[in-house]
Amino acid sequence: MATAGVAVANGSGGADTKAAFKEIYSKLKEEMLEDPAFEFTDESLQWIDRMVDYNVLGGKCNRGLSVIDSYKILRGVDVLSKEETFLACTLGWCIEWLQAYFLVLDDIMDNSQTRRGQPCWFRVPQVGLIAVNDGIILRNHISRILQRHFKGKPYYVDLIDLFNEVEFKTASGQLLDLITTHEGEKDLSKYNLTVHRRIVQYKTAYYSFYLPVACALLLAGENLDNFGDVKNILVEMGTYFQVQDDYLDCYGDPDFIGKIGTDIEDYKCSWLVVQALERTDEDQKKILFENYGKSDPACVAKVKDLYKELNLEEVFHEYERESYTKLTADIEAQPNKAVQTVLKSFLHKIYKRDK
Repeated sequence: MATAGVAVANGSGGADTKAAFKEIYSKLKEEMLEDPAFEFTDESLQWIDRMVDYNVLGGKCNRGLSVIDSYKILRGVDVLSKEETFLACTLGWCIEWLQAYFLVLDDIMDNSQTRRGQPCWFRVPQVGLIAVNDGIILRNHISRILQRHFKGKPYYVDLIDLFNEVEFKTASGQLLDLITTHEGEKDLSKYNLTVHRRIVQYKTAYYSFYLPVACALLLAGENLDNFGDVKNILVEMGTYFQVQDDYLDCYGDPDFIGKIGTDIEDYKCSWLVVQALERTDEDQKKILFENYGKSDPACVAKVKDLYKELNLEEVFHEYERESYTKLTADIEAQPNKAVQTVLKSFLHKIYKRDK
């Protein structure tokens, strides 16, 4: 349901920001363990304590930290008040909780082995499919946190609507991905640029790129209805980010990016295979259909050779240049200078990344 390691923190969060962010996590978790709505047993408290740490922590927290960085830019300040810091960090953690909820369930659906260098939560002894309920609990924690800290705020309902809408878009994108790449029904003819774009847009771009900025805008007292263009730019940026991810899966240095790409073996609806399908003649298409989605290294090599023949590396670099030019022009057309700065800092972070 989610991409790994989205590098979207605007200023990547200074050491002070990261320290404050970490501190506020402990407070929010404590509140969840003391929630008066449920009579916890010692055993259930220990379970939730461990489950939240295991799943919410361990990532880079880029989505959460970018709420704080974006809010500072919108406010035009380097240092936020204690109250502002707390609220911005809390919304950042709500996004990290959302990410944890998606990943717990995503790993079960994908039958994955590891996540962030440790076994997936459902693979931990004694957890198994209890992880499904843990995912539901993580999602409910977000509602409890928002209610506890934002209920009196004028933008509370907008926050609830925002999280609900983004969750719906992400889950729907996940459905599209699952039914398009369904095991046992391997049919490359289902894959095309429109399908790829729709999956990426809904499954990744909204919650990874739009949600942190939308949270910062609401905190700054803005009406999200006035920022439709900003939403479109961020979704476009998220799409560009995922195309980069698809490219790096095949062409990135595994030692540098920290993982070995498996999109070809896993029959993923990757940007590269979609581009290949648009460019192949009948003989090349036959090679693709016969070898894509097989774990045999010889089959993977044949697909990669075909990508080379079709010059997909250059196709990607051309796409990257065009995307950057268009995104820069769209950002510079924004009337609000602070919003421009937020968007440029996101773009700067991801343009020509190599991991």
